[in-house]
Amino acid sequence: MADLSKIIRAVQAKKGGEAESIEVRDSTVPLSAIRDRLSGDTRPLNAAHVDKLMESIAALGLIEPIVVDTQNRLLAGGHRRAAILRLQDEKPDVFEQHFTGRKVPVRVMPFDSEENPDLALAVEASENDQRKNYTKAEVLAIAEKLRNAGYKDSSGRPKKDEKRLKPALMTIFGTSLRTVERYLTEDEKTPPRGGVSPQKVYSQSLQKLKQCQAIAPTTPQEHTLAEKLPEVIQLLEKILESET
Repeated sequence: MADLSKIIRAVQAKKGGEAESIEVRDSTVPLSAIRDRLSGDTRPLNAAHVDKLMESIAALGLIEPIVVDTQNRLLAGGHRRAAILRLQDEKPDVFEQHFTGRKVPVRVMPFDSEENPDLALAVEASENDQRKNYTKAEVLAIAEKLRNAGYKDSSGRPKKDEKRLKPALMTIFGTSLRTVERYLTEDEKTPPRGGVSPQKVYSQSLQKLKQCQAIAPTTPQEHTLAEKLPEVIQLLEKILESET
Protein backbone atom coordinates (compact mmCIF):
# COMPACT_ATOMS: atom_id res chain seq x y z
CA MET A 1 0.00 0.00 0.00
CA ALA A 2 1.09 3.56 -0.56
CA ASP A 3 2.50 5.63 2.29
CA LEU A 4 -0.85 6.89 3.59
CA SER A 5 0.70 9.54 5.84
CA LYS A 6 2.22 11.20 2.75
CA ILE A 7 -1.18 11.18 1.04
CA ILE A 8 -2.81 12.89 4.01
CA ARG A 9 -0.11 15.56 4.14
CA ALA A 10 -0.53 16.16 0.40
CA VAL A 11 -4.29 16.68 0.81
CA GLN A 12 -3.69 19.04 3.72
CA ALA A 13 -1.27 21.06 1.59
CA LYS A 14 -3.80 21.33 -1.26
CA LYS A 15 -6.36 22.69 1.20
CA GLY A 16 -3.95 25.55 1.93
CA GLY A 17 -3.12 24.41 5.42
CA GLU A 18 0.22 23.50 6.87
CA ALA A 19 0.91 19.77 6.65
CA GLU A 20 0.74 18.23 10.08
CA SER A 21 2.79 15.42 11.54
CA ILE A 22 0.90 12.20 10.86
CA GLU A 23 1.07 9.14 13.06
CA VAL A 24 -0.47 5.99 11.59
CA ARG A 25 -1.16 3.36 14.23
CA ASP A 26 -1.49 -0.41 13.79
CA SER A 27 -3.90 -2.18 16.11
CA THR A 28 -6.57 -4.89 16.29
CA VAL A 29 -10.32 -4.43 16.73
CA PRO A 30 -13.31 -6.78 16.80
CA LEU A 31 -14.54 -7.48 13.27
CA SER A 32 -18.03 -6.36 14.32
CA ALA A 33 -16.64 -2.96 15.41
CA ILE A 34 -15.54 -1.97 11.88
CA ARG A 35 -18.23 0.40 10.59
CA ASP A 36 -19.27 1.15 7.01
CA ARG A 37 -18.09 4.24 5.19
CA LEU A 38 -20.40 7.21 5.70
CA SER A 39 -20.87 7.73 1.97
CA GLY A 40 -20.68 4.07 0.95
CA ASP A 41 -18.08 2.48 -1.32
CA THR A 42 -16.99 4.34 -4.44
CA ARG A 43 -16.85 1.01 -6.26
CA PRO A 44 -19.07 -2.07 -5.77
CA LEU A 45 -17.66 -5.23 -4.23
CA ASN A 46 -16.54 -7.83 -6.76
CA ALA A 47 -17.90 -11.21 -5.66
CA ALA A 48 -15.17 -13.20 -7.45
CA HIS A 49 -12.48 -11.07 -5.82
CA VAL A 50 -14.06 -11.64 -2.40
CA ASP A 51 -14.05 -15.41 -3.06
CA LYS A 52 -10.34 -15.43 -3.91
CA LEU A 53 -9.49 -13.26 -0.93
CA MET A 54 -11.40 -15.54 1.42
CA GLU A 55 -9.45 -18.54 0.15
CA SER A 56 -6.10 -16.80 0.57
CA ILE A 57 -7.00 -15.46 4.02
CA ALA A 58 -8.06 -18.95 5.07
CA ALA A 59 -4.61 -20.21 4.06
CA LEU A 60 -2.44 -17.29 5.18
CA GLY A 61 -4.35 -14.94 7.43
CA LEU A 62 -4.64 -11.24 6.63
CA ILE A 63 -1.58 -9.88 4.79
CA GLU A 64 -2.61 -6.19 4.59
CA PRO A 65 -4.51 -4.63 7.52
CA ILE A 66 -7.91 -3.05 6.97
CA VAL A 67 -7.62 0.75 7.10
CA VAL A 68 -10.02 2.65 9.41
CA ASP A 69 -10.40 6.12 10.88
CA THR A 70 -10.40 7.00 14.59
CA GLN A 71 -14.06 5.96 14.82
CA ASN A 72 -13.37 2.54 13.24
CA ARG A 73 -15.10 3.57 10.01
CA LEU A 74 -13.84 1.74 6.96
CA LEU A 75 -11.43 3.73 4.79
CA ALA A 76 -9.79 1.00 2.69
CA GLY A 77 -10.13 -2.78 2.54
CA GLY A 78 -13.82 -3.36 1.83
CA HIS A 79 -13.11 -6.56 -0.09
CA ARG A 80 -10.92 -7.81 2.75
CA ARG A 81 -13.61 -7.13 5.32
CA ALA A 82 -16.22 -8.90 3.16
CA ALA A 83 -13.89 -11.88 2.73
CA ILE A 84 -13.26 -12.13 6.48
CA LEU A 85 -17.00 -11.92 7.20
CA ARG A 86 -17.59 -14.78 4.77
CA LEU A 87 -14.78 -16.76 6.37
CA GLN A 88 -16.39 -16.23 9.78
CA ASP A 89 -19.74 -17.53 8.47
CA GLU A 90 -18.50 -20.42 6.33
CA LYS A 91 -15.35 -21.58 8.14
CA PRO A 92 -15.63 -20.46 11.78
CA ASP A 93 -12.82 -22.76 12.96
CA VAL A 94 -10.39 -21.30 10.41
CA PHE A 95 -11.58 -17.80 11.27
CA GLU A 96 -10.84 -18.34 14.97
CA GLN A 97 -7.43 -19.75 14.10
CA HIS A 98 -6.38 -16.56 12.31
CA PHE A 99 -8.35 -13.98 14.31
CA THR A 100 -8.08 -14.76 18.00
CA GLY A 101 -10.90 -13.19 19.99
CA ARG A 102 -12.55 -12.25 16.67
CA LYS A 103 -10.15 -9.31 16.37
CA VAL A 104 -8.67 -8.31 13.03
CA PRO A 105 -5.57 -6.22 12.22
CA VAL A 106 -6.33 -2.61 11.33
CA ARG A 107 -4.31 0.46 10.39
CA VAL A 108 -5.81 3.48 12.16
CA MET A 109 -5.55 6.80 10.35
CA PRO A 110 -5.47 9.83 12.71
CA PHE A 111 -8.65 11.58 11.59
CA ASP A 112 -12.44 11.28 11.70
CA SER A 113 -13.81 10.66 8.19
CA GLU A 114 -17.02 12.52 9.04
CA GLU A 115 -15.01 15.67 9.71
CA ASN A 116 -12.50 15.05 6.88
CA PRO A 117 -14.32 13.39 3.94
CA ASP A 118 -11.62 14.54 1.49
CA LEU A 119 -8.95 12.67 3.46
CA ALA A 120 -11.17 9.59 3.55
CA LEU A 121 -11.54 9.65 -0.24
CA ALA A 122 -7.79 10.14 -0.69
CA VAL A 123 -7.05 7.05 1.40
CA GLU A 124 -9.64 4.97 -0.46
CA ALA A 125 -8.28 6.09 -3.84
CA SER A 126 -4.71 5.27 -2.83
CA GLU A 127 -5.79 1.76 -1.87
CA ASN A 128 -7.26 1.21 -5.34
CA ASP A 129 -4.19 2.53 -7.14
CA GLN A 130 -1.21 1.32 -5.13
CA ARG A 131 -0.01 -1.52 -2.93
CA LYS A 132 3.05 -2.05 -0.80
CA ASN A 133 6.04 -3.13 -2.87
CA TYR A 134 6.75 -6.64 -1.65
CA THR A 135 10.19 -8.16 -1.97
CA LYS A 136 10.79 -11.26 -4.02
CA ALA A 137 11.49 -13.20 -0.81
CA GLU A 138 8.14 -12.16 0.67
CA VAL A 139 6.26 -13.22 -2.48
CA LEU A 140 8.05 -16.58 -2.62
CA ALA A 141 7.42 -17.22 1.08
CA ILE A 142 3.70 -16.62 0.57
CA ALA A 143 3.74 -18.82 -2.55
CA GLU A 144 5.26 -21.66 -0.53
CA LYS A 145 2.58 -21.35 2.14
CA LEU A 146 -0.11 -21.44 -0.54
CA ARG A 147 1.41 -24.58 -2.05
CA ASN A 148 1.35 -26.20 1.38
CA ALA A 149 -2.32 -25.22 1.62
CA GLY A 150 -3.10 -27.06 -1.64
CA TYR A 151 -2.67 -24.37 -4.31
CA LYS A 152 -1.31 -25.70 -7.61
CA ASP A 153 1.16 -24.34 -10.20
CA SER A 154 -0.47 -26.38 -13.00
CA SER A 155 -1.42 -24.82 -16.33
CA GLY A 156 -4.36 -25.37 -18.63
CA ARG A 157 -8.00 -25.52 -17.64
CA PRO A 158 -8.35 -25.91 -13.86
CA LYS A 159 -10.00 -29.03 -12.49
CA LYS A 160 -13.14 -28.77 -10.40
CA ASP A 161 -12.39 -27.14 -7.01
CA GLU A 162 -8.69 -26.79 -7.93
CA LYS A 163 -7.04 -23.73 -6.38
CA ARG A 164 -4.52 -22.00 -8.65
CA LEU A 165 -1.36 -20.44 -7.23
CA LYS A 166 -0.73 -17.59 -9.68
CA PRO A 167 -4.21 -16.00 -9.59
CA ALA A 168 -4.10 -16.17 -5.78
CA LEU A 169 -0.76 -14.35 -5.69
CA MET A 170 -2.07 -11.71 -8.09
CA THR A 171 -5.07 -11.15 -5.79
CA ILE A 172 -2.98 -10.97 -2.61
CA PHE A 173 -0.28 -8.65 -3.90
CA GLY A 174 -2.27 -6.65 -6.45
CA THR A 175 0.39 -7.32 -9.07
CA SER A 176 0.44 -8.53 -12.67
CA LEU A 177 0.65 -12.11 -13.90
CA ARG A 178 3.97 -11.24 -15.54
CA THR A 179 5.50 -10.16 -12.21
CA VAL A 180 4.24 -13.28 -10.43
CA GLU A 181 5.57 -15.56 -13.16
CA ARG A 182 8.94 -13.79 -13.13
CA TYR A 183 9.38 -14.34 -9.39
CA LEU A 184 8.34 -17.99 -9.59
CA THR A 185 10.56 -18.68 -12.63
CA GLU A 186 13.59 -17.05 -10.99
CA ASP A 187 13.00 -19.18 -7.91
CA GLU A 188 13.02 -22.35 -10.02
CA LYS A 189 16.35 -21.28 -11.56
CA THR A 190 18.05 -20.87 -8.17
CA PRO A 191 21.06 -23.24 -8.14
CA PRO A 192 20.12 -26.24 -5.96
CA ARG A 193 22.19 -27.36 -3.02
CA GLY A 194 21.67 -31.01 -2.26
CA GLY A 195 18.60 -30.96 -4.52
CA VAL A 196 16.82 -28.12 -2.68
CA SER A 197 17.51 -24.38 -3.01
CA PRO A 198 18.79 -22.73 0.20
CA GLN A 199 16.23 -19.96 -0.19
CA LYS A 200 13.39 -22.49 -0.18
CA VAL A 201 14.74 -24.17 2.96
CA TYR A 202 15.18 -20.81 4.71
CA SER A 203 11.72 -19.69 3.65
CA GLN A 204 10.07 -22.88 4.88
CA SER A 205 12.01 -22.73 8.14
CA LEU A 206 10.98 -19.12 8.68
CA GLN A 207 7.29 -19.96 8.32
CA LYS A 208 7.56 -22.92 10.70
CA LEU A 209 9.38 -20.84 13.31
CA LYS A 210 6.71 -18.16 13.10
CA GLN A 211 4.11 -20.84 13.74
CA CYS A 212 6.10 -21.90 16.81
CA GLN A 213 5.64 -18.40 18.23
CA ALA A 214 1.92 -19.09 18.56
CA ILE A 215 2.58 -22.07 20.87
CA ALA A 216 2.45 -21.28 24.58
CA PRO A 217 5.60 -22.70 26.24
CA THR A 218 5.05 -25.11 29.13
CA THR A 219 8.47 -26.61 29.85
CA PRO A 220 11.79 -24.89 30.68
CA GLN A 221 13.20 -25.97 27.32
CA GLU A 222 10.20 -24.51 25.49
CA HIS A 223 10.58 -21.21 27.40
CA THR A 224 14.24 -21.08 26.35
CA LEU A 225 13.23 -21.71 22.73
CA ALA A 226 10.54 -19.01 22.88
CA GLU A 227 13.12 -16.47 24.08
CA LYS A 228 15.50 -17.27 21.21
CA LEU A 229 12.91 -17.45 18.43
CA PRO A 230 12.71 -13.70 17.67
CA GLU A 231 16.47 -13.49 17.12
CA VAL A 232 16.53 -16.53 14.81
CA ILE A 233 13.48 -15.29 12.87
CA GLN A 234 15.07 -11.86 12.40
CA LEU A 235 18.27 -13.46 11.12
CA LEU A 236 16.38 -15.63 8.60
CA GLU A 237 14.41 -12.60 7.37
CA LYS A 238 17.66 -10.68 6.80
CA ILE A 239 19.13 -13.64 4.87
CA LEU A 240 16.06 -13.88 2.63
CA GLU A 241 15.96 -10.11 2.12
CA SER A 242 19.60 -10.04 1.05
CA GLU A 243 18.90 -12.65 -1.62
CA THR A 244 16.26 -10.59 -3.39
